[in-house]
Amino acid sequence: MNVAEFLALMDIEPAGPDRWVARSPDNGWKRVFGGQVLAQALVAAERSVEARVPHSLHAYFILGGDPAEPIELCVERVRDGRSFSVRRVVAHQRGEIMFVMSVSFQTEEEGALNHALPPPEATTPEETPDPVALADALPAPQAERVRGFFAHISPIELRPLDPRRYRPTVPGALGDPRQNLWIRVKGPLPDDPAIHRAALVYLSDMTLIDTVLVAHGYSIARGQFQTASLDHAVWLHRPCRVDDWLLYVQNSPSAQGSRGLTRGLLHTRDGALAASTTQEGLVRLKPTHPGA
Repeated sequence: MNVAEFLALMDIEPAGPDRWVARSPDNGWKRVFGGQVLAQALVAAERSVEARVPHSLHAYFILGGDPAEPIELCVERVRDGRSFSVRRVVAHQRGEIMFVMSVSFQTEEEGALNHALPPPEATTPEETPDPVALADALPAPQAERVRGFFAHISPIELRPLDPRRYRPTVPGALGDPRQNLWIRVKGPLPDDPAIHRAALVYLSDMTLIDTVLVAHGYSIARGQFQTASLDHAVWLHRPCRVDDWLLYVQNSPSAQGSRGLTRGLLHTRDGALAASTTQEGLVRLKPTHPGA
C-alpha cells in the first residue's frame, strides 16, 4: 500500500445520514488492522461535527474484522454542548457489531495552562538503523516474518531505538518493559489537519503490544503469541505532521491473565507532545509453543 492508497482508505463512502462505508486494503492481512478502523471511525465522526476538533477517543475491538468485507460505520450524535460535542461510532460487518468508539470534540481555545513531559534522549531517526536491515541478522523464519510485517504496514515506517525486538533473547527473562521508536507515514500527506489526525490514530495502534512481549524476552517476530488489541484510547494534545518522524515512547505497567496494558507518548521531532495513548491487548501463548 502506498500513500495514495492509504488516503483512499480514509475517503470513506457516504451511505445515508451519519452512515458511511469503509474498505480495507488487499495487503495479505487475515484481519482488519485495528488502527485502520480507529482512523476510519474518526473520519466518520469528524464529518458530523463543525468548527470543533477531536481531543480524545476511546474504543473497543469486539470482533476481528474481515478485510474482504466492507465496514459499515454508523455515527450517533450523543450531545452538542456549548464547547464540547460527543459522538459514538459503531462499526458493523455481516450484521454484527465489530467495534465501538466514543469521540469527544472541543471548540478550540488557548487555555491558561500549558505544559508537557519532555521526550527522552534519542538518536535522530536518520541515525537509527532501519529494522529491515536488522532482520538480515535473524534466523531465516524470523527474518522472513519481520520483512513481511514491514511490507504489510507500508506506507508506515518505523525505526526502533531498542533492537531487542529483533534479537533472540532468553524467553521468560523479565526485563525493562519500555521501548522507544521513531514512526511516520513515508510520503507526503495533504496539509488538512484532519488527515494527519486520522494518520496519527492509525499508526498509534502499532507496536504497543510488542512492548509487553519485549519485557519478557519474547519478540512478536517469532510468532509464539496470539495477540490482538482489545481496547484503545488516544488523547490528541497538539497538532502535528504525521509525514514527519514522531518519537513513540512506550511502556507496559502490567501484564496478567493473558492481557497486557501499554501506554504511549507521541512526540514531534522538535519535542512537542502530540498525543498520548493507552491500550490493553491479548497476549496469549500459543499451544504449539508451550513455555517457548
